[in-house]
Amino acid sequence: MSGSLFEPSSFSSAAGDDNANTEGQSYRPLADRMRPLTLDDFSGQQHLLGQGRPLREAIVAGQLHSMVFWGPPGVGKTTLAKIIAHATDAHFETISAVLAGVKDIRAAIARAEQERSVNGRDTILFVDEVHRFNKAQQDAFLPFVENGVIVLIGATTENPSFELNNALLSRSRVYVLKSLDADAIKHVVTRACADQRGYAGKLRLSDDALDFLAAISDGDARRALNLVEIAADLISPEDSTDGKEEEKGKGKGKGKKKEIPCIELDLLKEITVSDTRRFDKGGEYFYDQISALHKAVRGSSPDAALYWLARMLDGGCEPLYLARRMVRMASEDIGNADPRALRICLDAWETHQRLGSPEGDLVLAQAVVYLAIAAKSNAVYSAFSRAQQDVKSQSTEEVPLHLRNAPTKLMKELDYGAEYRYAHDEPDAFSAGENYFPEALKDSQYYFPVERGMEQNIAEKLRRLRELNEASSTQRYTDKADIDKPYVNKPDINKKDAR
Repeated sequence: MSGSLFEPSSFSSAAGDDNANTEGQSYRPLADRMRPLTLDDFSGQQHLLGQGRPLREAIVAGQLHSMVFWGPPGVGKTTLAKIIAHATDAHFETISAVLAGVKDIRAAIARAEQERSVNGRDTILFVDEVHRFNKAQQDAFLPFVENGVIVLIGATTENPSFELNNALLSRSRVYVLKSLDADAIKHVVTRACADQRGYAGKLRLSDDALDFLAAISDGDARRALNLVEIAADLISPEDSTDGKEEEKGKGKGKGKKKEIPCIELDLLKEITVSDTRRFDKGGEYFYDQISALHKAVRGSSPDAALYWLARMLDGGCEPLYLARRMVRMASEDIGNADPRALRICLDAWETHQRLGSPEGDLVLAQAVVYLAIAAKSNAVYSAFSRAQQDVKSQSTEEVPLHLRNAPTKLMKELDYGAEYRYAHDEPDAFSAGENYFPEALKDSQYYFPVERGMEQNIAEKLRRLRELNEASSTQRYTDKADIDKPYVNKPDINKKDAR
């Protein structure tokens, strides 16, 4: 069937409704026509807009303040800004950071100043995708937010902590909007089918189609309504098979009933040709999911680790990026408790380079399961962090003479390498009493093996070596009272100073 089953006039509503699709008006998407006009019509975000919640109370009381709405697409950021303007009788200006520049900001500010001086009204300046403005553009708002010429409402899908200036954040309150749950999506779609601004009762969805739509919309009301609109353009009356009918007429010969066109599950599946799950390769969702994968591995949950790995691969994440991150996990969270984990991750990386996707994805799954079930230790990670902190916070210590290499005669004459004890010439290849730190750091200890996995054996060996050090009569660094005691048992190092 060509064209839409539903003519634009079918969507007209009462005069004065700015969401109505009136005669002669250009096309407006269903999602735009169905924007709620009041807080009571708004779906979702009850943690912000439920009865007694601070934001709702502020809106009802007309107490405007600058704010940032942070949340995924299709959860009502723009709609909520418009509702606030309507509820508080404020002039509403909107600009998109994708298209606007400082010139557009100044023009909006000028209109706000005029509105204030002529009509005495506050102005809400709504900035969509506010995170796309650079620092200079964001700074342009500051004086006007400060003196009250505008009430700024910014909308962003990105973390404001990273994308917005501290100066702007300090003058605004951040509200986190959440993805809509399935019930909220169903409510939005059902209302669109019944409302005069939508299909005015001339369209419905079968129960399984509605459940499917709520699932694939991924919490995005705009996506759900867009899919309904596409399906409505394709449907024909004979496609309806669910038996729902409406009375056409009464009396003899007029008892026939006409079926209400119904969107069926098969049609929705047909038009849903691509993945609808959210995944931004360079944005918040990406880093949230890799964080979840890492924490699932660290928490020894192979099932959760597999889930997050599958989510990232399904979203289009580069598999070799995941392989690199898994190598990092093997070192950071498993370390010497199970050194095999590092080799398994490197093998998985190399195998995926040879096989590619999807064949190579299985080896990543194999590796992530091993990481999750392996014995855990962050002892090396913590030890290296402590060593780095000492290097950054302390003065630059000279390399002790006994640890220096002496490839030239001059260096030997300057005692480079003097008194170095070659460990392989010592009992058990261990120079008891030797110290390899600068003297100022001689008692430093960074590595504390855990009592798990292979590190149990490492911990036991280190305890034995420390006992040998303490028991040795030959100590590299002596106390001040022993400063004049000769250093004994000096090995012959003439042939080993380059080692």
